[in-house]
Amino acid sequence: MMDARRQAYLDAMGIRVWVRRQSAPEPESAFVSDEQAPPVSDFERMALDWDELAARVGVCERCPQLVASRTRTVFGVGSHKADLMVIGEAPGADEDHQGQLFVGDSGKLLDKMLRAAGFSRRTVYLATIVKCRPPDDRDPEPDELSACVGYLRRQIELVNPGVILAVGTAAESLLEADRPTGPLRGDVHRYLVTDTPVIVTHNPAHLLCSPAEKREVWDDLRLLKRVYGRAIT
Repeated sequence: MMDARRQAYLDAMGIRVWVRRQSAPEPESAFVSDEQAPPVSDFERMALDWDELAARVGVCERCPQLVASRTRTVFGVGSHKADLMVIGEAPGADEDHQGQLFVGDSGKLLDKMLRAAGFSRRTVYLATIVKCRPPDDRDPEPDELSACVGYLRRQIELVNPGVILAVGTAAESLLEADRPTGPLRGDVHRYLVTDTPVIVTHNPAHLLCSPAEKREVWDDLRLLKRVYGRAIT
């Protein structure tokens, strides 16, 4: 048997060690809750394909408040080969009800934003950092963001976009920034895990309440177009 200290070193380096064991009977169901399943290590996360990742998100029970208040998890939608990935912070009421992202009036406004930058919804991939609607649409708690960020990281790795558009407060979490969304606008940032350029803009839902800021979004979209043109050539 391997001693505990050596096992700890290997675990820290993300190295899996296979140990011969006695065969065990098949479980009654292959679908176990995330609460029952062992935590997903970085090594295991990197091996999950789209279907496996979606299945894991669908049974996730890491955040008790979100599990109690959600109708369903909202995984993400769009082209798995997208050159542009749009990332928000968490699903809202409409998303929770329909199981889709960026729907309703804010979704229609996002479609207009994408068209202004030369994209359509079917050619991009839409995701959120947190996969469940927080109660009363409150901001996600830090532990909830931490619990979900691995899922988003794998989505980004699988899509491998040329550019990421982070909308609203998602930018602060994605970039691990100590500044609010406003000051992050206008610069080209990097998602360090994949070295992907990130452009920051306002959330469409915010623009519905503050239409005067649409001019700022247009500036952000022009920056997105320039960065996108460089990234995919």
